[in-house]
Amino acid sequence: MTEQILIENVTFKYPGGELPVLRDVSLTVNKGDFIAVMGSNGCGKSTLGKLLNGLIPHYYVGDFTGKVTVNGLLTTDHKVAELSHQVGYIYQDFENQLVSPRVLDDASFAPLNFGYHDYKDRGRQSLATVGLTGLDNEFIWQLSGGQKHLLALAGVLSLDPDILIIDEPVAQLDPYHAEETYNILKKLNEDFGKTIIVIEHHTEFIADYCNQVVLMEAGQVLWKKNTQQALREVNQLLDSQIYPPQVTQAAHKIGFLEMSDYPITLAEAVSSFPCYLKNTSNKSVPDSKNSDQLESLIKIEDISFSYKTINRSRKKVLKDISLTINRGERIALVGNNGAGKSSLLRLITGLVKPEQGNVIVHGRNTRKYSPEKMADLVTYIYQNPEEMFIEDSVRKDVEFFLKARKVPDYKLIVERILRQFELTDLQDRDSRLMSGGQQRRASLAIGVAMNPSVILLDEPTANLDIATRKHITELISSLGDQVGAAVVATHDMQLVAEWANRIIVLNEGEIIHDGTRDSVFNNLQLLEVAGLKPPQILELSRRLNMSQLMYTVDDFVHSVKREGTSYGIYTKTV
Repeated sequence: MTEQILIENVTFKYPGGELPVLRDVSLTVNKGDFIAVMGSNGCGKSTLGKLLNGLIPHYYVGDFTGKVTVNGLLTTDHKVAELSHQVGYIYQDFENQLVSPRVLDDASFAPLNFGYHDYKDRGRQSLATVGLTGLDNEFIWQLSGGQKHLLALAGVLSLDPDILIIDEPVAQLDPYHAEETYNILKKLNEDFGKTIIVIEHHTEFIADYCNQVVLMEAGQVLWKKNTQQALREVNQLLDSQIYPPQVTQAAHKIGFLEMSDYPITLAEAVSSFPCYLKNTSNKSVPDSKNSDQLESLIKIEDISFSYKTINRSRKKVLKDISLTINRGERIALVGNNGAGKSSLLRLITGLVKPEQGNVIVHGRNTRKYSPEKMADLVTYIYQNPEEMFIEDSVRKDVEFFLKARKVPDYKLIVERILRQFELTDLQDRDSRLMSGGQQRRASLAIGVAMNPSVILLDEPTANLDIATRKHITELISSLGDQVGAAVVATHDMQLVAEWANRIIVLNEGEIIHDGTRDSVFNNLQLLEVAGLKPPQILELSRRLNMSQLMYTVDDFVHSVKREGTSYGIYTKTV
């Protein structure tokens, strides 16, 4: 294999930082590799990526030592513009890469600025490669989140770089578009010979698409291994707060296979797990919710909502939505990108008003109250944590609402919340300069400090490693005594399966289902229409025709051991 990237003994510290973010990092990447870089939030993954296109040390001019060579070019000797022909980078906040109003103009932006006479042909070709043909004249803001992500990729491909770095490829995408994105990356790798480097937390995608895995911890590269070997290192991954694929975790917990035989993909698991599980068929459990006996907190009555387009026409986002949110409910709001989830949350807060219909929160019609007044009852945690930060430290951000409302003894409340969200040691840090996981905890702390009756969370686990996602889920679950109800708009099907007691499915601005986990995940047609993909362990239980769908790894393991005990075995050789 041809060596394409060589990182030698790199140490880097950001300006004003106390400790290096990268510490004596060395790594080799070969041409044609499809590599995943794993590690907990704040371990240095994104910083490692910024070495390869020269952003470090040319743009981020901290303390830098070591050497980085890309396609034979020493990055310290070449500007970022030169290196962009070698390395394309799609950032975690990919929307910041979209700089033109229309699709083709944006895809052609880079070659135009480099003076290529065929810049528009390059743009069209890159759009075709990522599946955006026919959208040349569309305004960017009219695209879905998934389409914007693909457009950012197209803009990078217009310069035809040999190496692509994608930071969190699926963080803000629904399951359908997430799989579509990875299939495009696979095509670029296999058909066009691109070297692909993904910074990724979702080990199921890593198992299905990547051939090499790099594990980072505390600014260091611990190892680089082939994917099969890497994802079977269950104990070490868990020690690094990384969760292997659910089927791999299950095999490890059951203990009926040698580590070298652990399945890492769904297909491998179907043939690996005990055959006695295949003797039954899935049974649906009836919905058990009885809303007549619950205390209503929010009533949404026949609301519709649209926004004005640039040509003064209106685009309808929500159509005749009616629902009631009750005390004690943990509601997952799901659906593909552009289904209307975020718009519905904003209507509940009173940030926007419905075109028709009413939103009633604790007897208050949002039409008659300002968002500031509604904030006493409803807290909205934004999808982008940065939108929650207005001060220059975590503590000031958390206490801002309490001080404004002149809450007595607010300092004691802030201290408790900082401890609850493990932010005490970070309280003097600027929230904007923290890692993604730290920012999520800070934004949630800000919301909880407002002591709402209902808390609304927009993609609270996006961009987080699995361990931090589980931590955030636990924190949300622990708010039962503090919050009357919680509504989470999410693409995270593991969060939905493990946390929600009610699931509302939106599609093209309409509610197409309102029920429980069983009523959603047993409906294959619904899943397809809404672009949803069940968690891996749930799909395994379906493929094995187990007596009930299993929503968590622990549930699956307990069922396997229980059934195995009745047969007197734990192995697959029944």
